[in-house]
Amino acid sequence: MTYRDVASPQVLGWACTSVGARMPVAMAPLALVFLVRERPGGYALGAVLAAVYVIGEIVGAPVLGMRLRPDNPRPQLAMGLATGAAGFAGLGLLPDANPLVLGAFAVLAGCAPAAATGGLRALLTELVPERAVAQALSTESMLNSVIWAVSPAAVTGLALTVAPRVPLMLAAGLMGASVAGLWLLPAGWKAEDSGGGGAWAQGASMARLLLGAWPVYVTGAASLALLGLAELALPALLEQRGIRVGWSGPMLTGLAVGGGLGAFLYGLRTWPGLPRTRSLVLMCGTSLCVTLVALIPHTAGIAAALAVGGLLQSGALLTRNLALREALPPAALAAGYSVMYAAAGAGYAATGSLAGALLTVTEPSRAILAGVVLTLALTGVGWWGEARRAGSSAQGADLAVSPGGGVEAPRPGPEGAAVCRRGDAEGRL
Repeated sequence: MTYRDVASPQVLGWACTSVGARMPVAMAPLALVFLVRERPGGYALGAVLAAVYVIGEIVGAPVLGMRLRPDNPRPQLAMGLATGAAGFAGLGLLPDANPLVLGAFAVLAGCAPAAATGGLRALLTELVPERAVAQALSTESMLNSVIWAVSPAAVTGLALTVAPRVPLMLAAGLMGASVAGLWLLPAGWKAEDSGGGGAWAQGASMARLLLGAWPVYVTGAASLALLGLAELALPALLEQRGIRVGWSGPMLTGLAVGGGLGAFLYGLRTWPGLPRTRSLVLMCGTSLCVTLVALIPHTAGIAAALAVGGLLQSGALLTRNLALREALPPAALAAGYSVMYAAAGAGYAATGSLAGALLTVTEPSRAILAGVVLTLALTGVGWWGEARRAGSSAQGADLAVSPGGGVEAPRPGPEGAAVCRRGDAEGRL
């Protein structure tokens, strides 16, 4: 397995479009803090605006993602991205507006384009052969790591050296440019399995299909929440260890670099075991790394544990996206990716709340360890749910003997539209 199938002009066009759509998302929380920090109580207001923005994403991703048309999602994606660009522009043009007005713009900027992540991921998999899907998703993860590594520095530099509104105006311009990039991509993605049936033929609702994949969302949220807890508690942890807080920036950069390297390595070869088993192993490894972050007293050790944790966590997220491809029919994948995006955002938001609450009553190291325990519990629940679901799907796919003595075709359960391709996918990945 190589990245040769991913190296194409079409994928390059997708990458440019994706940067325009996703970099504003990575810039938004910090940009909102810088936008209002010079007001009285500015940092608190910035945190509220960032939280409102994330809530908009969490709500918008599943609601709008379920409404994407597989045959022609371009108008919906374009409308969402254009509206999001207008939300960012409103924030940049009216930085002194009433907090309620800024909050409305923040919700608009977060909610309107929230389905773009799922839609763009589904379009990416249309640009490569089926055998290269793992490499395509690894490439996407590497691109995201670069975006999230560059965005904080870009926001800080522009806000401090030019003007606080400039990062948000840049975000508006990037997101607006991504609308034009949609016309470089396929018009849509395939809406049926090669077998031509499955859950859609049986009239299963979109909501029921997405609900059936709940274990994947649980472990996906857990994987992001774990390192999110370490990231949010890192400055306090460094103070506890007597280490300069300024080291948190380079350490988090190392975390992002580790994530990009992990995504690259994951796509280099075929890994043994089922996706859920690989996910369990990688999540346990990530949990061990975060535990070491909480326990190691030295700067170099904490930095190394974060970098290795990022490497393993990116692999865990990739297994979640691949598992989702097995759990849902093609027509539901964009909605499934959007729900995964919302679940990850909810996990991160919950982690932030947990960190804030625990840091008021206990030491940062103990707060991180409590998060590790919670994450392992969620990982166990997700693994059990996937194993149970796989067993149910296998039973539903057994041959049924008809009353006349003939043999009927396999009848997968409501969420079993991908059963016919599960064996092939697991053999390749």
